[in-house]
Amino acid sequence: MIEIGQVTAVVGVEITIKTNENSNLETHFYAGQSFKGVSIREFIAIDHGFREVICIVEGEFLDERLKEGEGPNAQFVRKLKVRPIGYFEDDLFFDGIKFLPKIGDPAKLLPERQIERIFERASTESFIIGRLMKENIAISLPWQRLFNSHLGIFGNTGSGKSNTLTKLYTVLFENKLDQIGDISKFIFLDFNGEYTGAQLVPLASKDVIRLKTRSDDGDRFPIKEDQFWEAETLGILFQATANTQKPFLRRIITERKKYEANKDSLVSYVKSIFLRVLTSENPSTEALELLKSLSRHLSLAQDLIKSIHSVGYLRTSSSFYFDNEGVRSYFDVGKPTYEDHFQKLIAEINFDKPDGFQELQIRAELKLISDLLYGSVQYEHIQPLMRRIESLMGDLAKVIAVLPQNAETKAITVISLRECNQEIKKILPILIAKHYYENHKSKVLSPPDITLHLIIDEAHNILSQQSNREAESWKDYRLELFEEIIKEGRKFGVYMTLASQRPADISPTVVSQLHNYFIHRLVNDRDLALLENTVATLDSVSRSQIPNLPQGACVVTGTTFDIPMLMQIDKLPKDKEPDSSDVDLEKFWGTVAM
Repeated sequence: MIEIGQVTAVVGVEITIKTNENSNLETHFYAGQSFKGVSIREFIAIDHGFREVICIVEGEFLDERLKEGEGPNAQFVRKLKVRPIGYFEDDLFFDGIKFLPKIGDPAKLLPERQIERIFERASTESFIIGRLMKENIAISLPWQRLFNSHLGIFGNTGSGKSNTLTKLYTVLFENKLDQIGDISKFIFLDFNGEYTGAQLVPLASKDVIRLKTRSDDGDRFPIKEDQFWEAETLGILFQATANTQKPFLRRIITERKKYEANKDSLVSYVKSIFLRVLTSENPSTEALELLKSLSRHLSLAQDLIKSIHSVGYLRTSSSFYFDNEGVRSYFDVGKPTYEDHFQKLIAEINFDKPDGFQELQIRAELKLISDLLYGSVQYEHIQPLMRRIESLMGDLAKVIAVLPQNAETKAITVISLRECNQEIKKILPILIAKHYYENHKSKVLSPPDITLHLIIDEAHNILSQQSNREAESWKDYRLELFEEIIKEGRKFGVYMTLASQRPADISPTVVSQLHNYFIHRLVNDRDLALLENTVATLDSVSRSQIPNLPQGACVVTGTTFDIPMLMQIDKLPKDKEPDSSDVDLEKFWGTVAM
Protein backbone atom coordinates (compact mmCIF):
# COMPACT_ATOMS: atom_id res chain seq x y z
CA MET A 1 0.00 0.00 0.00
CA ILE A 2 1.01 3.64 -0.45
CA GLU A 3 1.87 5.50 2.74
CA ILE A 4 0.54 9.08 2.73
CA GLY A 5 1.40 10.37 6.21
CA GLN A 6 1.56 9.81 9.97
CA VAL A 7 -0.77 10.38 12.93
CA THR A 8 0.16 13.55 14.82
CA ALA A 9 -2.79 13.92 17.22
CA VAL A 10 -5.58 11.79 18.73
CA VAL A 11 -8.25 13.79 20.59
CA GLY A 12 -11.20 11.58 21.50
CA VAL A 13 -12.26 10.06 18.18
CA GLU A 14 -10.84 12.96 16.14
CA ILE A 15 -7.53 12.03 14.57
CA THR A 16 -5.07 14.41 12.87
CA ILE A 17 -2.75 13.14 10.15
CA LYS A 18 0.21 15.05 8.71
CA THR A 19 0.43 14.10 5.03
CA ASN A 20 3.46 13.63 2.81
CA GLU A 21 4.21 16.11 0.06
CA ASN A 22 2.87 13.95 -2.79
CA SER A 23 -0.39 12.99 -1.04
CA ASN A 24 -2.60 15.40 -2.98
CA LEU A 25 -2.36 13.61 -6.32
CA GLU A 26 -5.75 12.67 -7.84
CA THR A 27 -4.71 9.04 -8.49
CA HIS A 28 -1.76 6.93 -7.35
CA PHE A 29 -0.43 3.75 -8.98
CA TYR A 30 1.43 1.05 -7.12
CA ALA A 31 2.19 -2.59 -8.01
CA GLY A 32 -0.32 -2.57 -10.86
CA GLN A 33 -3.18 -1.19 -8.72
CA SER A 34 -4.77 2.25 -8.78
CA PHE A 35 -5.42 4.18 -5.59
CA LYS A 36 -7.62 7.28 -5.32
CA GLY A 37 -5.94 10.30 -3.76
CA VAL A 38 -6.96 11.75 -0.43
CA SER A 39 -9.99 14.07 -0.32
CA ILE A 40 -13.16 14.60 1.71
CA ARG A 41 -15.16 11.37 2.31
CA GLU A 42 -12.30 9.16 1.10
CA PHE A 43 -11.19 6.18 3.21
CA ILE A 44 -7.70 5.62 4.55
CA ALA A 45 -6.11 2.91 6.70
CA ILE A 46 -3.90 3.48 9.76
CA ASP A 47 -1.63 0.62 10.80
CA HIS A 48 -2.26 -0.34 14.43
CA GLY A 49 -0.29 -3.44 15.29
CA PHE A 50 -1.64 -6.36 13.25
CA ARG A 51 -4.84 -4.46 12.47
CA GLU A 52 -5.77 -1.62 10.16
CA VAL A 53 -8.00 1.10 11.62
CA ILE A 54 -10.22 2.41 8.81
CA CYS A 55 -11.01 6.13 8.89
CA ILE A 56 -13.08 8.50 6.78
CA VAL A 57 -11.68 11.92 5.89
CA GLU A 58 -13.92 14.71 7.24
CA GLY A 59 -11.73 17.76 6.65
CA GLU A 60 -8.32 19.07 5.72
CA PHE A 61 -6.31 22.19 6.53
CA LEU A 62 -2.88 23.74 6.19
CA ASP A 63 -0.56 24.07 9.18
CA GLU A 64 2.25 26.61 9.02
CA ARG A 65 5.78 25.89 10.22
CA LEU A 66 9.13 27.69 9.81
CA LYS A 67 11.90 26.10 7.78
CA GLU A 68 15.45 26.28 9.05
CA GLY A 69 17.78 28.59 7.14
CA GLU A 70 18.49 32.26 6.62
CA GLY A 71 15.58 34.51 7.56
CA PRO A 72 11.91 33.65 8.15
CA ASN A 73 10.84 31.05 5.61
CA ALA A 74 7.33 29.64 6.06
CA GLN A 75 6.28 26.20 4.87
CA PHE A 76 2.70 24.92 4.81
CA VAL A 77 1.98 21.33 5.79
CA ARG A 78 -1.25 19.63 4.69
CA LYS A 79 -3.12 17.95 7.56
CA LEU A 80 -6.25 15.79 7.60
CA LYS A 81 -9.06 15.48 10.14
CA VAL A 82 -10.30 11.86 10.08
CA ARG A 83 -12.77 9.78 12.07
CA PRO A 84 -12.45 6.00 12.65
CA ILE A 85 -15.38 3.87 11.44
CA GLY A 86 -14.06 0.32 11.93
CA TYR A 87 -11.09 -1.95 11.43
CA PHE A 88 -9.77 -4.85 9.35
CA GLU A 89 -8.57 -7.94 11.17
CA ASP A 90 -7.59 -11.16 9.36
CA ASP A 91 -8.81 -9.52 6.13
CA LEU A 92 -12.35 -9.06 7.55
CA PHE A 93 -13.97 -5.68 8.19
CA PHE A 94 -15.61 -4.97 11.56
CA ASP A 95 -17.55 -1.76 12.10
CA GLY A 96 -17.41 0.38 15.21
CA ILE A 97 -14.71 2.19 17.15
CA LYS A 98 -12.90 -0.55 19.05
CA PHE A 99 -9.29 0.52 18.42
CA LEU A 100 -7.71 3.96 18.12
CA PRO A 101 -4.30 4.63 16.55
CA LYS A 102 -1.31 6.16 18.35
CA ILE A 103 0.78 9.18 17.38
CA GLY A 104 3.29 8.16 14.77
CA ASP A 105 1.22 5.34 13.25
CA PRO A 106 1.46 5.39 9.43
CA ALA A 107 -1.60 6.24 7.30
CA LYS A 108 -2.06 4.49 3.93
CA LEU A 109 -4.35 4.58 0.92
CA LEU A 110 -6.81 1.73 0.39
CA PRO A 111 -7.13 -0.20 -2.89
CA GLU A 112 -10.61 -0.34 -4.47
CA ARG A 113 -11.22 -3.98 -3.54
CA GLN A 114 -10.62 -3.24 0.13
CA ILE A 115 -13.03 -0.27 -0.03
CA GLU A 116 -15.68 -2.61 -1.47
CA ARG A 117 -15.27 -4.94 1.50
CA ILE A 118 -16.09 -2.07 3.88
CA PHE A 119 -19.61 -1.93 2.45
CA GLU A 120 -20.27 -5.48 1.33
CA ARG A 121 -21.59 -8.19 3.62
CA ALA A 122 -20.89 -11.89 3.36
CA SER A 123 -23.32 -13.21 0.76
CA THR A 124 -23.17 -15.61 -2.15
CA GLU A 125 -25.64 -13.43 -4.09
CA SER A 126 -25.17 -9.95 -5.50
CA PHE A 127 -27.79 -7.26 -4.98
CA ILE A 128 -26.41 -4.30 -6.88
CA ILE A 129 -28.58 -1.23 -7.45
CA GLY A 130 -25.87 1.38 -7.91
CA ARG A 131 -22.28 2.48 -7.34
CA LEU A 132 -20.45 4.54 -4.76
CA MET A 133 -20.60 8.00 -6.28
CA LYS A 134 -17.08 9.12 -5.39
CA GLU A 135 -15.22 5.82 -5.82
CA ASN A 136 -17.39 4.56 -8.75
CA ILE A 137 -17.43 1.08 -7.21
CA ALA A 138 -20.47 -1.20 -7.60
CA ILE A 139 -21.73 -2.23 -4.16
CA SER A 140 -23.82 -5.29 -3.30
CA LEU A 141 -26.39 -4.40 -0.64
CA PRO A 142 -27.31 -6.93 2.08
CA TRP A 143 -30.84 -7.73 0.86
CA GLN A 144 -31.43 -10.18 3.72
CA ARG A 145 -31.20 -7.36 6.28
CA LEU A 146 -32.65 -4.67 4.03
CA PHE A 147 -36.08 -6.15 3.29
CA ASN A 148 -36.81 -7.28 6.84
CA SER A 149 -36.79 -3.64 7.92
CA HIS A 150 -38.88 -0.52 7.35
CA LEU A 151 -37.48 1.64 4.53
CA GLY A 152 -37.75 5.36 3.83
CA ILE A 153 -36.99 6.83 0.39
CA PHE A 154 -37.06 10.63 0.46
CA GLY A 155 -36.28 13.29 -2.11
CA ASN A 156 -37.66 16.33 -3.90
CA THR A 157 -39.50 15.83 -7.15
CA GLY A 158 -37.10 15.01 -9.97
CA SER A 159 -34.33 13.81 -7.63
CA GLY A 160 -34.60 10.13 -8.64
CA LYS A 161 -36.70 8.90 -5.71
CA SER A 162 -39.13 6.83 -7.83
CA ASN A 163 -36.25 5.28 -9.77
CA THR A 164 -34.63 4.16 -6.50
CA LEU A 165 -37.86 2.61 -5.23
CA THR A 166 -38.41 0.78 -8.52
CA LYS A 167 -34.77 -0.31 -8.81
CA LEU A 168 -34.77 -1.78 -5.30
CA TYR A 169 -37.77 -4.00 -5.93
CA THR A 170 -36.97 -4.75 -9.57
CA VAL A 171 -33.59 -6.23 -8.58
CA LEU A 172 -35.23 -8.11 -5.70
CA PHE A 173 -37.87 -9.68 -7.94
CA GLU A 174 -35.33 -10.52 -10.65
CA ASN A 175 -33.37 -12.50 -8.07
CA LYS A 176 -36.09 -13.85 -5.81
CA LEU A 177 -39.50 -13.93 -7.54
CA ASP A 178 -39.41 -17.70 -8.09
CA GLN A 179 -38.74 -18.32 -4.40
CA ILE A 180 -41.30 -15.83 -3.04
CA GLY A 181 -44.39 -17.83 -4.04
CA ASP A 182 -46.88 -17.93 -1.17
CA ILE A 183 -44.30 -16.86 1.40
CA SER A 184 -44.48 -13.09 0.86
CA LYS A 185 -46.97 -10.54 -0.44
CA PHE A 186 -45.92 -7.16 -1.86
CA ILE A 187 -48.63 -4.48 -2.01
CA PHE A 188 -47.81 -1.29 -3.91
CA LEU A 189 -50.07 1.70 -3.19
CA ASP A 190 -49.58 3.74 -6.35
CA PHE A 191 -51.12 7.23 -6.19
CA ASN A 192 -49.92 8.31 -9.65
CA GLY A 193 -50.21 5.12 -11.70
CA GLU A 194 -46.43 4.78 -12.08
CA TYR A 195 -46.22 0.98 -11.72
CA THR A 196 -49.17 -0.34 -13.74
CA GLY A 197 -47.12 -1.27 -16.82
CA ALA A 198 -44.06 -3.51 -17.17
CA GLN A 199 -42.34 -1.99 -14.12
CA LEU A 200 -41.11 -4.24 -11.28
CA VAL A 201 -42.13 -7.53 -12.96
CA PRO A 202 -43.87 -8.49 -16.21
CA LEU A 203 -47.62 -7.83 -16.23
CA ALA A 204 -48.38 -11.55 -16.12
CA SER A 205 -46.58 -11.86 -12.76
CA LYS A 206 -48.58 -9.25 -10.85
CA ASP A 207 -52.15 -8.16 -10.14
CA VAL A 208 -52.92 -4.60 -11.20
CA ILE A 209 -56.05 -3.05 -9.69
CA ARG A 210 -56.92 0.22 -11.46
CA LEU A 211 -59.44 2.06 -9.31
CA LYS A 212 -61.55 4.82 -10.89
CA THR A 213 -64.13 7.23 -9.54
CA ARG A 214 -64.41 9.21 -12.80
CA SER A 215 -66.09 6.33 -14.63
CA ASP A 216 -67.79 3.03 -13.86
CA ASP A 217 -65.40 0.81 -15.83
CA GLY A 218 -62.57 0.57 -13.30
CA ASP A 219 -61.54 -2.42 -11.17
CA ARG A 220 -62.86 -2.95 -7.64
CA PHE A 221 -60.83 -3.63 -4.54
CA PRO A 222 -62.29 -6.84 -3.05
CA ILE A 223 -63.36 -6.91 0.59
CA LYS A 224 -64.79 -9.97 2.28
CA GLU A 225 -68.38 -9.46 3.43
CA ASP A 226 -67.71 -10.05 7.13
CA GLN A 227 -64.81 -7.58 6.98
CA PHE A 228 -67.02 -4.95 5.36
CA TRP A 229 -69.65 -5.31 8.08
CA GLU A 230 -67.31 -4.19 10.85
CA ALA A 231 -67.60 -0.94 12.79
CA GLU A 232 -63.90 -0.21 12.22
CA THR A 233 -64.18 -0.68 8.45
CA LEU A 234 -67.33 1.41 8.13
CA GLY A 235 -65.84 4.00 10.47
CA ILE A 236 -62.84 4.35 8.12
CA LEU A 237 -64.96 4.59 4.99
CA PHE A 238 -67.32 7.22 6.37
CA GLN A 239 -65.07 8.94 8.93
CA ALA A 240 -67.36 8.15 11.83
CA THR A 241 -66.76 9.92 15.15
CA ALA A 242 -65.78 7.63 18.02
CA ASN A 243 -68.32 8.61 20.67
CA THR A 244 -71.62 8.81 18.77
CA GLN A 245 -71.42 7.62 15.17
CA LYS A 246 -69.32 4.46 15.66
CA PRO A 247 -71.69 3.13 18.38
CA PHE A 248 -74.56 3.79 15.93
CA LEU A 249 -72.76 1.71 13.24
CA ARG A 250 -72.16 -1.07 15.79
CA ARG A 251 -75.90 -1.23 16.54
CA ILE A 252 -76.62 -1.56 12.80
CA ILE A 253 -74.12 -4.42 12.49
CA THR A 254 -75.39 -6.19 15.62
CA GLU A 255 -78.97 -5.98 14.37
CA ARG A 256 -77.99 -7.29 10.93
CA LYS A 257 -76.13 -10.29 12.42
CA LYS A 258 -79.13 -11.12 14.56
CA TYR A 259 -81.48 -11.49 11.59
CA GLU A 260 -79.17 -12.27 8.63
CA ALA A 261 -80.18 -15.96 8.58
CA ASN A 262 -83.73 -14.91 7.65
CA LYS A 263 -83.59 -13.66 4.05
CA ASP A 264 -86.99 -11.92 4.42
CA SER A 265 -86.03 -10.11 7.63
CA LEU A 266 -85.08 -6.85 5.87
CA VAL A 267 -88.42 -6.70 4.04
CA SER A 268 -90.28 -7.30 7.31
CA TYR A 269 -88.12 -4.63 9.00
CA VAL A 270 -89.04 -2.07 6.32
CA LYS A 271 -92.77 -2.84 6.65
CA SER A 272 -92.65 -2.48 10.43
CA ILE A 273 -90.85 0.87 10.20
CA PHE A 274 -93.46 2.25 7.77
CA LEU A 275 -96.19 1.14 10.18
CA ARG A 276 -94.48 2.60 13.26
CA VAL A 277 -93.74 5.99 11.65
CA LEU A 278 -97.23 6.53 10.23
CA THR A 279 -99.12 5.30 13.31
CA SER A 280 -96.86 6.71 16.04
CA GLU A 281 -98.57 8.57 18.86
CA ASN A 282 -95.65 11.04 18.84
CA PRO A 283 -95.08 11.85 15.15
CA SER A 284 -91.50 12.77 14.23
CA THR A 285 -90.87 15.04 11.26
CA GLU A 286 -87.25 13.78 11.04
CA ALA A 287 -88.48 10.15 10.91
CA LEU A 288 -90.96 11.10 8.18
CA GLU A 289 -88.24 12.71 6.02
CA LEU A 290 -86.01 9.66 6.48
CA LEU A 291 -88.95 7.43 5.47
CA LYS A 292 -89.38 9.42 2.24
CA SER A 293 -85.65 9.04 1.54
CA LEU A 294 -85.86 5.31 2.28
CA SER A 295 -88.72 4.84 -0.19
CA ARG A 296 -86.57 6.27 -2.98
CA HIS A 297 -83.49 4.22 -2.10
CA LEU A 298 -85.53 1.00 -2.04
CA SER A 299 -87.12 1.73 -5.45
CA LEU A 300 -90.56 0.81 -4.09
CA ALA A 301 -93.79 0.87 -6.06
CA GLN A 302 -94.54 4.31 -7.51
CA ASP A 303 -97.96 4.43 -5.81
CA LEU A 304 -96.33 4.02 -2.39
CA ILE A 305 -93.58 6.56 -3.17
CA LYS A 306 -96.17 9.07 -4.38
CA SER A 307 -98.36 8.48 -1.34
CA ILE A 308 -95.55 8.75 1.23
CA HIS A 309 -94.36 11.99 -0.38
CA SER A 310 -97.90 13.36 0.01
CA VAL A 311 -97.65 13.07 3.80
CA GLY A 312 -96.90 16.32 5.60
CA TYR A 313 -96.49 17.50 9.19
CA LEU A 314 -98.77 20.07 10.82
CA ARG A 315 -96.88 21.84 13.59
CA THR A 316 -99.94 23.44 15.22
CA SER A 317 -101.40 20.03 16.07
CA SER A 318 -98.13 18.02 15.98
CA SER A 319 -99.64 15.48 13.61
CA PHE A 320 -99.26 14.04 10.12
CA TYR A 321 -101.70 14.62 7.32
CA PHE A 322 -102.18 13.03 3.90
CA ASP A 323 -102.72 15.43 0.98
CA ASN A 324 -104.82 13.58 -1.61
CA GLU A 325 -105.09 16.02 -4.53
CA GLY A 326 -105.72 18.95 -2.22
CA VAL A 327 -107.92 17.07 0.28
CA ARG A 328 -106.20 16.63 3.64
CA SER A 329 -106.77 13.62 5.90
CA TYR A 330 -105.30 13.83 9.40
CA PHE A 331 -103.60 10.86 11.04
CA ASP A 332 -104.59 11.83 14.55
CA VAL A 333 -108.22 10.83 14.04
CA GLY A 334 -108.17 7.06 14.55
CA LYS A 335 -106.57 4.77 11.93
CA PRO A 336 -108.72 5.31 8.83
CA THR A 337 -106.17 7.50 7.01
CA TYR A 338 -103.44 4.88 7.40
CA GLU A 339 -105.79 1.99 6.50
CA ASP A 340 -107.31 3.79 3.53
CA HIS A 341 -104.14 4.96 1.84
CA PHE A 342 -101.13 2.94 3.10
CA GLN A 343 -101.95 -0.42 4.65
CA LYS A 344 -102.34 -2.35 1.41
CA LEU A 345 -99.38 -0.62 -0.28
CA ILE A 346 -97.11 -1.39 2.66
CA ALA A 347 -98.24 -5.03 2.84
CA GLU A 348 -97.15 -5.46 -0.80
CA ILE A 349 -93.59 -4.14 -0.23
CA ASN A 350 -90.98 -6.49 -1.69
CA PHE A 351 -87.50 -6.01 -3.15
CA ASP A 352 -84.34 -7.94 -4.03
CA LYS A 353 -81.50 -8.08 -1.56
CA PRO A 354 -79.42 -4.89 -2.03
CA ASP A 355 -75.63 -4.97 -2.45
CA GLY A 356 -73.20 -3.95 0.31
CA PHE A 357 -73.38 -0.14 0.14
CA GLN A 358 -77.09 0.01 -0.68
CA GLU A 359 -77.83 -2.33 2.22
CA LEU A 360 -75.75 -0.15 4.54
CA GLN A 361 -77.63 3.01 3.52
CA ILE A 362 -81.00 1.28 3.93
CA ARG A 363 -80.14 -0.24 7.30
CA ALA A 364 -78.70 3.07 8.54
CA GLU A 365 -81.94 4.89 7.66
CA LEU A 366 -84.04 2.15 9.23
CA LYS A 367 -81.97 2.19 12.43
CA LEU A 368 -82.02 5.97 12.71
CA ILE A 369 -85.82 6.04 12.25
CA SER A 370 -86.20 3.33 14.91
CA ASP A 371 -83.92 5.15 17.37
CA LEU A 372 -85.75 8.43 16.77
CA LEU A 373 -89.10 6.81 17.52
CA TYR A 374 -87.67 5.36 20.74
CA GLY A 375 -85.99 8.67 21.59
CA SER A 376 -82.61 6.97 22.03
CA VAL A 377 -80.55 9.11 19.65
CA GLN A 378 -79.87 12.77 18.88
CA TYR A 379 -80.75 13.31 15.21
CA GLU A 380 -78.21 16.12 14.75
CA HIS A 381 -75.37 13.83 15.92
CA ILE A 382 -76.09 11.09 13.37
CA GLN A 383 -77.24 13.22 10.43
CA PRO A 384 -73.64 14.18 9.37
CA LEU A 385 -72.83 10.47 9.10
CA MET A 386 -75.96 9.89 6.98
CA ARG A 387 -74.92 12.70 4.65
CA ARG A 388 -71.43 11.24 4.27
CA ILE A 389 -72.87 7.80 3.51
CA GLU A 390 -75.13 9.28 0.83
CA SER A 391 -72.40 11.44 -0.74
CA LEU A 392 -69.63 8.81 -0.69
CA MET A 393 -71.39 5.54 -1.41
CA GLY A 394 -71.58 6.25 -5.16
CA ASP A 395 -67.81 6.70 -5.41
CA LEU A 396 -67.04 3.88 -2.98
CA ALA A 397 -69.25 1.45 -4.91
CA LYS A 398 -67.07 2.21 -7.98
CA VAL A 399 -63.85 1.15 -6.23
CA ILE A 400 -64.91 -1.52 -3.68
CA ALA A 401 -66.53 -4.90 -4.25
CA VAL A 402 -68.05 -6.71 -1.25
CA LEU A 403 -67.52 -10.46 -1.84
CA PRO A 404 -68.56 -13.60 0.09
CA GLN A 405 -64.89 -14.59 0.50
CA ASN A 406 -61.39 -13.28 -0.19
CA ALA A 407 -60.17 -13.52 -3.78
CA GLU A 408 -56.88 -15.26 -4.56
CA THR A 409 -54.07 -12.84 -5.44
CA LYS A 410 -50.52 -13.07 -6.78
CA ALA A 411 -47.44 -12.30 -4.73
CA ILE A 412 -47.27 -8.75 -6.15
CA THR A 413 -50.28 -6.44 -6.26
CA VAL A 414 -50.24 -2.87 -7.59
CA ILE A 415 -53.23 -0.73 -6.59
CA SER A 416 -53.46 2.41 -8.73
CA LEU A 417 -55.35 5.41 -7.32
CA ARG A 418 -54.45 7.70 -10.21
CA GLU A 419 -58.03 8.09 -11.44
CA CYS A 420 -59.64 8.46 -8.01
CA ASN A 421 -60.81 11.77 -6.56
CA GLN A 422 -59.09 13.29 -3.53
CA GLU A 423 -61.71 12.05 -1.05
CA ILE A 424 -61.22 8.43 -2.09
CA LYS A 425 -57.42 8.84 -2.22
CA LYS A 426 -57.59 9.89 1.41
CA ILE A 427 -59.93 7.13 2.65
CA LEU A 428 -59.18 4.01 0.63
CA PRO A 429 -55.44 3.53 1.44
CA ILE A 430 -56.32 3.29 5.12
CA LEU A 431 -58.88 0.58 4.41
CA ILE A 432 -56.44 -1.28 2.14
CA ALA A 433 -53.65 -1.18 4.75
CA LYS A 434 -56.03 -2.36 7.50
CA HIS A 435 -57.41 -5.12 5.26
CA TYR A 436 -53.99 -6.62 4.43
CA TYR A 437 -52.56 -6.08 7.91
CA GLU A 438 -55.40 -7.84 9.72
CA ASN A 439 -55.60 -10.66 7.17
CA HIS A 440 -51.86 -11.22 7.58
CA LYS A 441 -52.01 -11.16 11.39
CA SER A 442 -54.77 -13.78 11.38
CA LYS A 443 -52.56 -16.21 9.39
CA VAL A 444 -49.09 -15.61 10.81
CA LEU A 445 -47.38 -17.88 13.33
CA SER A 446 -44.78 -16.98 15.94
CA PRO A 447 -42.09 -16.52 14.78
CA PRO A 448 -43.54 -15.36 11.45
CA ASP A 449 -43.36 -17.86 8.57
CA ILE A 450 -44.80 -15.44 5.99
CA THR A 451 -44.21 -11.74 5.34
CA LEU A 452 -46.22 -8.76 4.10
CA HIS A 453 -44.52 -5.78 2.45
CA LEU A 454 -46.56 -2.61 2.11
CA ILE A 455 -44.98 -0.10 -0.28
CA ILE A 456 -46.49 3.42 -0.33
CA ASP A 457 -45.30 5.90 -2.93
CA GLU A 458 -46.11 9.58 -2.23
CA ALA A 459 -46.69 8.58 1.39
CA HIS A 460 -47.30 12.19 2.53
CA ASN A 461 -50.77 11.87 0.94
CA ILE A 462 -51.97 9.66 3.77
CA LEU A 463 -49.42 10.08 6.58
CA SER A 464 -49.53 13.86 6.84
CA GLN A 465 -50.21 15.63 10.11
CA GLN A 466 -50.92 18.90 8.31
CA SER A 467 -54.28 18.04 6.72
CA ASN A 468 -57.12 20.39 7.70
CA ARG A 469 -59.77 18.70 5.54
CA GLU A 470 -60.78 16.12 8.11
CA ALA A 471 -61.96 15.86 11.70
CA GLU A 472 -59.17 15.79 14.26
CA SER A 473 -60.41 12.51 15.77
CA TRP A 474 -60.45 10.78 12.39
CA LYS A 475 -56.96 12.10 11.55
CA ASP A 476 -55.75 10.66 14.87
CA TYR A 477 -57.24 7.27 13.96
CA ARG A 478 -55.61 7.35 10.50
CA LEU A 479 -52.15 8.07 11.95
CA GLU A 480 -52.59 5.59 14.81
CA LEU A 481 -53.30 2.78 12.33
CA PHE A 482 -50.08 3.33 10.39
CA GLU A 483 -48.09 4.00 13.56
CA GLU A 484 -49.30 0.66 14.93
CA ILE A 485 -48.25 -1.11 11.72
CA ILE A 486 -44.79 0.45 11.73
CA LYS A 487 -44.24 -0.04 15.49
CA GLU A 488 -45.74 -3.52 15.91
CA GLY A 489 -45.57 -4.91 12.36
CA ARG A 490 -42.11 -6.51 12.62
CA LYS A 491 -43.42 -8.97 15.21
CA PHE A 492 -45.82 -10.28 12.57
CA GLY A 493 -43.50 -10.04 9.56
CA VAL A 494 -45.03 -6.82 8.22
CA TYR A 495 -42.65 -4.26 6.68
CA MET A 496 -43.33 -0.84 5.19
CA THR A 497 -41.51 1.12 2.51
CA LEU A 498 -42.39 4.82 2.35
CA ALA A 499 -41.42 7.18 -0.46
CA SER A 500 -42.14 10.89 -0.15
CA GLN A 501 -41.17 14.34 -1.42
CA ARG A 502 -41.88 15.90 1.98
CA PRO A 503 -40.71 13.80 4.93
CA ALA A 504 -41.48 16.71 7.28
CA ASP A 505 -45.19 16.31 6.48
CA ILE A 506 -45.14 12.70 7.63
CA SER A 507 -45.74 11.87 11.28
CA PRO A 508 -42.38 12.03 13.16
CA THR A 509 -43.35 8.81 14.94
CA VAL A 510 -43.53 7.01 11.59
CA VAL A 511 -40.25 8.49 10.28
CA SER A 512 -38.37 7.69 13.50
CA GLN A 513 -39.45 4.03 13.33
CA LEU A 514 -37.90 3.50 9.90
CA HIS A 515 -34.70 1.47 9.94
CA ASN A 516 -32.99 2.31 6.65
CA TYR A 517 -33.07 5.43 4.51
CA PHE A 518 -32.32 6.34 0.90
CA ILE A 519 -32.14 10.15 1.00
CA HIS A 520 -32.06 12.03 -2.32
CA ARG A 521 -31.80 15.81 -2.74
CA LEU A 522 -33.86 17.73 -0.15
CA VAL A 523 -33.65 21.50 0.19
CA ASN A 524 -36.44 22.42 2.59
CA ASP A 525 -35.19 23.32 6.08
CA ARG A 526 -38.03 21.45 7.79
CA ASP A 527 -37.21 18.25 5.89
CA LEU A 528 -33.51 18.54 6.73
CA ALA A 529 -34.25 19.30 10.40
CA LEU A 530 -36.51 16.24 10.65
CA LEU A 531 -33.77 13.98 9.27
CA GLU A 532 -31.22 15.49 11.65
CA ASN A 533 -33.49 14.76 14.63
CA THR A 534 -34.70 11.29 13.63
CA VAL A 535 -31.90 9.58 11.64
CA ALA A 536 -29.25 8.77 14.24
CA THR A 537 -26.91 7.13 11.70
CA LEU A 538 -26.65 10.23 9.46
CA ASP A 539 -23.29 11.95 10.00
CA SER A 540 -22.71 15.69 9.57
CA VAL A 541 -20.70 15.36 6.33
CA SER A 542 -23.38 13.27 4.63
CA ARG A 543 -26.13 15.56 5.91
CA SER A 544 -24.40 18.64 4.49
CA GLN A 545 -24.34 17.07 1.02
CA ILE A 546 -28.08 16.30 0.79
CA PRO A 547 -29.20 19.71 -0.61
CA ASN A 548 -26.66 19.48 -3.46
CA LEU A 549 -26.97 15.86 -4.57
CA PRO A 550 -27.23 15.33 -8.34
CA GLN A 551 -30.19 13.48 -9.87
CA GLY A 552 -30.15 9.78 -8.98
CA ALA A 553 -27.64 10.18 -6.15
CA CYS A 554 -28.62 9.48 -2.55
CA VAL A 555 -27.22 9.01 0.92
CA VAL A 556 -27.85 5.43 2.08
CA THR A 557 -27.85 4.98 5.83
CA GLY A 558 -29.55 3.06 8.61
CA THR A 559 -29.23 0.06 10.89
CA THR A 560 -28.29 -2.28 8.04
CA PHE A 561 -25.29 -0.16 7.04
CA ASP A 562 -22.21 0.44 9.17
CA ILE A 563 -21.55 3.90 7.72
CA PRO A 564 -23.51 6.25 5.46
CA MET A 565 -22.84 5.68 1.75
CA LEU A 566 -23.10 8.19 -1.07
CA MET A 567 -24.51 6.15 -3.97
CA GLN A 568 -25.47 6.84 -7.57
CA ILE A 569 -28.46 4.58 -8.27
CA ASP A 570 -28.40 2.90 -11.67
CA LYS A 571 -31.06 4.21 -14.04
CA LEU A 572 -33.56 1.60 -15.15
CA PRO A 573 -34.16 0.79 -18.84
CA LYS A 574 -36.87 2.92 -20.47
CA ASP A 575 -39.43 0.08 -20.49
CA LYS A 576 -38.96 -0.61 -16.76
CA GLU A 577 -38.65 2.87 -15.29
CA PRO A 578 -41.68 4.32 -13.44
CA ASP A 579 -44.05 6.59 -15.38
CA SER A 580 -42.69 9.73 -13.73
CA SER A 581 -40.17 11.03 -16.26
CA ASP A 582 -39.76 14.74 -16.93
CA VAL A 583 -41.28 16.11 -20.12
CA ASP A 584 -38.65 16.72 -22.83
CA LEU A 585 -39.85 20.13 -24.04
CA GLU A 586 -37.23 20.33 -26.79
CA LYS A 587 -38.60 17.13 -28.29
CA PHE A 588 -42.21 17.96 -27.39
CA TRP A 589 -42.31 21.48 -28.80
CA GLY A 590 -39.49 21.14 -31.29
CA THR A 591 -36.47 23.40 -31.64
CA VAL A 592 -37.57 27.04 -31.88
CA ALA A 593 -35.42 29.43 -33.87
CA MET A 594 -34.58 32.49 -31.79
